Amino acid sequence: MATGAGSEQFVTRARGGRPKRIVLLGATGSIGRSTVDLLMRDPEGFSVSAIAGGRDHAALARTAIAVKAEFVAIRDEEGYAALKEALSGTNIQVAAGREAVIEAATREADLVVSAIVGAAGVEPTHAALALGRVVALANKECLVCAGAPFMRTAREASARLLPIDSEHNAIFQALGGEDVSRIEKMTITASGGPFRTWTREAIEAATVEQALNHPNWAMGPKNTIDSATLMNKGLELIEAHHIFGVPAEKLDVIVHPQSIVHGLVSFADGSVTAGLARPDMRVPIAHCLAYPERIETPAPRLDLVALGALTFEKPDLERFPALGLALEAMRTGGGLPTVLNAANEIAVEAFLAGRIGFPGIARHVAEALEAALQDGTAREPASVDDALVIDHIVRERSRGALAMNQASGMLTLQ
Repeated sequence: MATGAGSEQFVTRARGGRPKRIVLLGATGSIGRSTVDLLMRDPEGFSVSAIAGGRDHAALARTAIAVKAEFVAIRDEEGYAALKEALSGTNIQVAAGREAVIEAATREADLVVSAIVGAAGVEPTHAALALGRVVALANKECLVCAGAPFMRTAREASARLLPIDSEHNAIFQALGGEDVSRIEKMTITASGGPFRTWTREAIEAATVEQALNHPNWAMGPKNTIDSATLMNKGLELIEAHHIFGVPAEKLDVIVHPQSIVHGLVSFADGSVTAGLARPDMRVPIAHCLAYPERIETPAPRLDLVALGALTFEKPDLERFPALGLALEAMRTGGGLPTVLNAANEIAVEAFLAGRIGFPGIARHVAEALEAALQDGTAREPASVDDALVIDHIVRERSRGALAMNQASGMLTLQ
């Protein structure tokens, strides 16, 4: 509940009037930084049980001190000594490695914010779910890599997922508690990325710098490249399929360059509800932090008159084949989404390192999907651990194929 109209300060409480205890996974990434910004605006309303990060020990130490975290975990064990030194003189507990991140995820909390990028976030987020935690999910790979077993764990543990991604959060709000069986369609929007108006030939020659120049959103490199290929929209559709329990044929994506409308729900009676906001991730993050209450944020307010017009387009699957691959993986199901995610992460990593060109991302993913179908790797994962096994197989195969063919510039998984 806000303390007063127009105030940037707000107060939120857990049941019993105590501060709401938060675990923040991925504290130094873009979602993590936006979350920290909101937490620090209400130090009386939130307390931080634990934070976790990957390699940036200096940023992790600064964040731990700023939010008064009780426990901090760094996945990169080589960063432990520097992190420990940076936090000397504080009462903050420090640990390093994979198990340490899982420990952070399972600390006592009212809400776990899962903002680790990529498949690295699957295991700790699943560990939190298994304990019946409320998880605010910004890691779409959890549901792309291991959607069915992930949601099964959530049901069995009576855990709850709150979507942080702007598109899913908009749909969550637009649903308004309605039964999803009564909807005709769920639609997420795409900005179109930096190459929305580019020709196919120009896109194929795109540089890393051009692909990272997103017109609307400030995100980390991996998510920004996914936006440039439109792969992010395919991943988000797969995520929506699992979060909301909606069949693939009822999910759609449209290009909306202003990034004001984030998601729409079309109902059986012909009515449509939509979630609108300025492109600022603090809006959906705040919704999850305070849920089911509302809190104030410093995000810019939406002025439709000033905007004047909102436009919408169909996505072009010829210029953006990665989206088509993701749609195919979602409709086919089984382990194909797991393969898609793993191959895409390795291909994006190779593109950012300058080892392949921009069109090589989609070509590599296509060959990975074909290879998985041929050798049985695309089987339905029986568990989260099984999904991670498939993920590991595809990553190793992808790295080997890219290394083998780097000199010739050809992408093959033969």
